[in-house]
Amino acid sequence: MSERGVCAVVPAAGRGTRLGSGVPKIMIEVADGVTLWHLLRRRLRPATGHVHVVVSPDGEGPFRELAAADLAGGGVSVSVQERPTGMGDAIFGAAARHWAAYETILVVWGDQANLSAATVRAVLAAHPGKGITLPLVAMADPYVEYELSGDELVRVRQSREGEECRPGGLSDVGVFCLATDGLEAAWARYAAGAGRGAATGEVNFLPFLAHLSRVEGRPVTVVPVADPAEARGVNTPEDLEFARRTYLRCPD
Repeated sequence: MSERGVCAVVPAAGRGTRLGSGVPKIMIEVADGVTLWHLLRRRLRPATGHVHVVVSPDGEGPFRELAAADLAGGGVSVSVQERPTGMGDAIFGAAARHWAAYETILVVWGDQANLSAATVRAVLAAHPGKGITLPLVAMADPYVEYELSGDELVRVRQSREGEECRPGGLSDVGVFCLATDGLEAAWARYAAGAGRGAATGEVNFLPFLAHLSRVEGRPVTVVPVADPAEARGVNTPEDLEFARRTYLRCPD
């Protein structure tokens, strides 16, 4: 990796409505005093030069209080996504000025409690400094599915938009490594012509990855992940209980 290094970008504007929580989802505890943020920080800070977190307007104050020491140390920064208009807007909106100077961004969803530090290291080690590097895992019942043809990513299916994902398909683990050169311009080109999701009405980020491969000609590197549990975010009480049990078994 060059001197420009890696910035982790963590979209975390969600409130976790299905969890019945009164705090931003990234601040939900998996153990006494240990939040999703603490888990992500533990996995990301040793491997990246900086971590940038995107929060909601209501979440900014509480998160700044939680992460005060990290923010004061300069290794972590925060921006606000004013409206809940999707992950692409979170990444390429106000956050972009924080990561634009870095060679690489490592986008990590803010609820990936089961992501391993080993996967983070493997992705960054495999990233060739250009294009996209994706850790993917075969799932019995994937929520999203990545269709590859040789080295090309041809499509990303999303259950939340009413698209059928096939049993045994490849899913992401909420981690996406991208070279930043020309990336904002590529997003602008994509967003200008992209249709909105059938269910969410958003300009979705995941199909942008296929656009980068098919239309922009950016190379795709796949890093196989063995454990399907790494794909499991925290969206439901059952997901949270799973994350808590996993943490108790293996805090690191």
